[in-house]
Amino acid sequence: MKKTQTGKQARKINKLWWLLGVLSLLWLISCRPQDRKGSPEPVLQPELLQKFETMKNLGLRQEKAHDFLKLITSVGSRLTGSPEADRAVELVYNLMTELGFDRVWTEPVNVRRWVRGPAEEAVARSLKLGTQSLKICALGNSLGTPADGLEAGVVEVRSFEELASMKDIIPGRIVFYNAPMDRTVAEPFTAYGQVAGFRVRGASEAARYGARAVLVRSITFRLDDNPHTGLMEYDDRLPKIPAAAISTADAELLHNWLQVDPELKIWFRTNCRQEEPVTSANVIGQLTGSEFPEEIILVGGHLDSWDLSPGAHDNAAGCAVALEVLRLIKEAGLKPRRTVRAVLFMDEEFGGTGGRAYAASENRKQEKHLVAIEQDRGGAAPVGLAFSLESLIATLKPLKTHLEPLGINWVRIGGGGVDIAPLREKGTILGSLIPESQRYFDFHHSSLDVPEAVHPRELELQAVILAMVIYFLAEKGV
Repeated sequence: MKKTQTGKQARKINKLWWLLGVLSLLWLISCRPQDRKGSPEPVLQPELLQKFETMKNLGLRQEKAHDFLKLITSVGSRLTGSPEADRAVELVYNLMTELGFDRVWTEPVNVRRWVRGPAEEAVARSLKLGTQSLKICALGNSLGTPADGLEAGVVEVRSFEELASMKDIIPGRIVFYNAPMDRTVAEPFTAYGQVAGFRVRGASEAARYGARAVLVRSITFRLDDNPHTGLMEYDDRLPKIPAAAISTADAELLHNWLQVDPELKIWFRTNCRQEEPVTSANVIGQLTGSEFPEEIILVGGHLDSWDLSPGAHDNAAGCAVALEVLRLIKEAGLKPRRTVRAVLFMDEEFGGTGGRAYAASENRKQEKHLVAIEQDRGGAAPVGLAFSLESLIATLKPLKTHLEPLGINWVRIGGGGVDIAPLREKGTILGSLIPESQRYFDFHHSSLDVPEAVHPRELELQAVILAMVIYFLAEKGV
């Protein structure tokens, strides 16, 4: 009897130890998150998490990024080379100084100077349908029309191939590029890229066949009365002719009128002109690294904008985020091991001279830019991060669970921008925070790009996320 009880007790003890072992294993699994391949995810130190929490709370309570955006846009539109752009340079220089950054300075940039002049006018005239005023705006860098305007018949095309096929009827006429953004393309920047070529090189392609001028459908998904401007460039081997954008609503009207009366004419007048190049500046501020000051993590945006609006999304938002990143790190009392630098570039919209001047400056010779992040996709809510090097994505993996509640759904290959692109040749990793973009082209390069179009909390989330990422990289390196 005694032996039987002893055996039962032993079996009970064994079962108890087995159960305790299983529970311990389950506890360990729950405490160590697994990635998709089953290996443990790295865990951030509590001290770093506390620093992240401090920056997050500072940002979301105060929403200073939108205050910075309103300050930048208070000077109005900031067309490259304009007096307003000069005032913006002075304003943000003073702001960086007031924020107490370790070092603040400017670097010269030579830029083109294009002036729009008085408001543009356009009228469609048809013997069958009457007359109808049209809403247009000159494209940046375009020549103006003669002082009394120009009038001509219209040829509507939707592709450069169609343009070439109609070359015999184009001489002396206005080419109307009526190519809408493809609404079936889910990624707006992809849809934009598919039709931006008509704006950029449409004038020279039409001039190749003897056109007098071009009108280009505005690049937006929306059907409205707001023309969208943007840069166009001439091929110096071909005649230079005036180029203007037409609102999407009037593009539809003109298309419909041409179906009824292919012989209608358009009169339009633009007053733009080229002036002599001028000197402007990039504005730079930094928190100098405590251990590796020559190693730099850069965050930036472009200070210039188009002249139809104050350029809130494009790109006071990116500049405001860059300023707020440094403010959050400083206000949290953090001293990064590597230098964190904000660069507000001049002249992204009119040729990218600011980015090239920055990369080529003698000041870069003693510096090593590890990562450069450019914000130039608007001020909407964040959805992801993109970087040009796979290994950096792996480095950022420990941040994943801490960025997800702030809106980051993925980290993938990509990122970059016009201003930081020249740094790639120096071995710099390029990156961007990617915001939601479905509404971006509602405002882009139009009179609608005003501060009220940017939500303060969405913009602040961008800054909070980048403050975490940039501080982490400044501490860890790449």
